[in-house]
Amino acid sequence: MADAAALPPLREVIRRHGLAARRSLGQHFLLDLNLTGRIARAAGDLSAGTVIEIGPGPGGLTRALLAEGAARLVAVELDPRCVEALAELRQAYPDRLEIRAADALAIDPATLGPPPRRIVANLPYNIATALLTRWLPELARFDRLVLMFQKEVADRLTAQPRSKAYGRLSVALQWRAAVKRLFDLPPRAFTPPPKVTSTVVEIRPFAEPRYPADAACLERVVAAAFGQRRKMLRQSLRALQPDPLPILAAAGLPETARAEELSVEQFAALARAYADRRGRLTAPRGAT
Repeated sequence: MADAAALPPLREVIRRHGLAARRSLGQHFLLDLNLTGRIARAAGDLSAGTVIEIGPGPGGLTRALLAEGAARLVAVELDPRCVEALAELRQAYPDRLEIRAADALAIDPATLGPPPRRIVANLPYNIATALLTRWLPELARFDRLVLMFQKEVADRLTAQPRSKAYGRLSVALQWRAAVKRLFDLPPRAFTPPPKVTSTVVEIRPFAEPRYPADAACLERVVAAAFGQRRKMLRQSLRALQPDPLPILAAAGLPETARAEELSVEQFAALARAYADRRGRLTAPRGAT
């Protein structure tokens, strides 16, 4: 087994394997050991269950997660150059590191190891939102997610009602999890530097959503409301049904309200009213 302390510097690994970052893969490598260590520590106790890293690149955050005690780390990497470079790290940690050469969009991370499961990743910018959206329905299968996004995406995830960034993704995530912004990273922290600031976000899924509602109905209601976010709900919700006033009344909401004014709890109430209304409209004649 290789000596972990004798691993070559990351910049040498990048040079030796020709790891020029590829824009098509959304690659921006984080090499600062202080920052990768800070991200790894934000994930808490890694000594049990499975840690999943998406897009490890040359392995900067991977090294930090292992150094912080990750007992089982599964690194999912699409770029074959990085897979080859990570092989050296696996030699140093043969019983703790597994490398999956795969597209993260095609993998269910909850199948990669036993619980408690934690996803810790500097997500590739070009698929970060798509990945999170894909994970949302099964978010409760994870103990914690510590993820890096572009700052504007992090703004949407943590946004509160009556703010410009508040929207569909804000509601969908905050219904399922407690979300907290941890810290920002400037472009100069990366190689090559991106054109935007990055933000690390902590997501702690609830065992059950915060408020009772059918997920599909909530998604339809939120999509309709924010589809015309500047319009009052009595107008925007017509995308769901010709007369939305009964569901607004049942949810205890004024017909003049707008999507950006509603809390997650109020959206859940609206989804319940919509589900109840649909059930009554589609029930067989004579049903009680």
